[in-house]
Amino acid sequence: MSTTGSHPAHHPGDALDRLRAMQAADLPVHGGRTLAYVYDSGLADVDRIGREAVAAYAGSNGLDPTAFPSLLQMENDLVGFAADLLDGPATVVGTVTSGGTESCLLAVQGARDSRPDVDRPRMVVPSTVHAAFLKAAHYFGVEAVVVPVGADYRADPAAMLAAVDADPERTVLVVVSAPSYAHGVVDPVREIAPAAAARGIRCHVDACIGGWVLPYAARLGRDVPPWTFAVEGVTSISADLHKYGYAPKGTSLLLHRTPEHRRPQYFAYADWPGYTMLNSTLQSTKSGGPLAGAWAVVRSLGDTGYELLSREVFEAVDAIVAGATDIAGLSVLTPPDSTLVALVTDGSCDPFTVCDEMGARGWYVQPQLSYAGQPATIHLSVSAATLAGVDDLLTALSDSVAAAVAAGPVTVDPEVAAFIGVLDPNTLTDADFDGLLAAAGLAGGGDLALPERMAEVNAMLDLASPRMREALLVAFLDRLQRPSRG
Repeated sequence: MSTTGSHPAHHPGDALDRLRAMQAADLPVHGGRTLAYVYDSGLADVDRIGREAVAAYAGSNGLDPTAFPSLLQMENDLVGFAADLLDGPATVVGTVTSGGTESCLLAVQGARDSRPDVDRPRMVVPSTVHAAFLKAAHYFGVEAVVVPVGADYRADPAAMLAAVDADPERTVLVVVSAPSYAHGVVDPVREIAPAAAARGIRCHVDACIGGWVLPYAARLGRDVPPWTFAVEGVTSISADLHKYGYAPKGTSLLLHRTPEHRRPQYFAYADWPGYTMLNSTLQSTKSGGPLAGAWAVVRSLGDTGYELLSREVFEAVDAIVAGATDIAGLSVLTPPDSTLVALVTDGSCDPFTVCDEMGARGWYVQPQLSYAGQPATIHLSVSAATLAGVDDLLTALSDSVAAAVAAGPVTVDPEVAAFIGVLDPNTLTDADFDGLLAAAGLAGGGDLALPERMAEVNAMLDLASPRMREALLVAFLDRLQRPSRG
């Protein structure tokens, strides 16, 4: 049979059928039961509008705004909405990026390039800063000075400024969070940003999580520490649209206080025989779909819609915090300022088993490994859609803790634990990694696969140093990402 011309080799529906079959193994993105990675408004019409807008603009290219002026209009509309939300002065400008990591990368790159006189730039960040900033430091050759946080898990202003003053001439950026991902608390921006400004140093607020929800929390009368452009010295803010803007993946905003603050972010190059390259982000060609999807969702919900969704998500957060406090063996690590909740177990059970038990009951919660004396935790990113199932969630959480207590804490073979403790990831061979992956339960019989229950794997990783965790997981991912042939 000929397959030339316009006739496909397979029925057009085959690929879509195959997609649906593969997707059945994924975590659900709707229903409010996946408390990591996705953010669900619970509004089917809003989701539909976002999907249709993405599809309508999937072929458009954001490389040249003069070729697709509708994309430029949508971007300016979104920046304007966010500028009002974040107390931006009349001078605020901004850019739509592919996600929070790109916004963070650009904040660091822009700060670095604003100081061409500095040979070895550095930035000061709290230990709770998102790893995207350490990625930016790695990519852009900026030294990251990581400062321990206080007992309240917030950035320590005195320690942060002492780190700045240790080398103010090379310091190009100070970063704070609103809120930090791991613990859901807002750093003391009001104490840090003005002090950075007095030293002539930029201050970026990472509000990728909180940017679209904390302003409404304040309107609802919740106690939210100041963190927006209303705070003197805040020079840029990142805020994700695909988190609590409830837009399709992947869109974020990077806002700057003035055009002068943004200018180093641009890249232009004309010294070659092709078109003059002009980019406002790390990407050149970029689909207009995510931008259109975000614009359509924000326009559909509007200020009133977001306030209502924020009311729902905070009602869910309050219920989870109160309910978790009543479960023996479980407590809230620190009262959250935002929509992220970190739970900690006592010695009667371990959090990794609780996470497995929650998964068995249809709830996905995220384990966070221990760090610098801080305990391992159970992390929940609460969405508006979670509110409808809060009672079920709390029942599942109570039952999961009881099951974990009955099972007892996960233990790692003492010989394996001792072996992990002395390993140097810099000297391990591929064969060593293969053996460790097998010991971790991440490989067996020549195949790579995640076990149905991850408690033992996480307990083993929890014993490893951060560098060893990184090396093991990189080795695992490297072996997962191999081509399908034939």
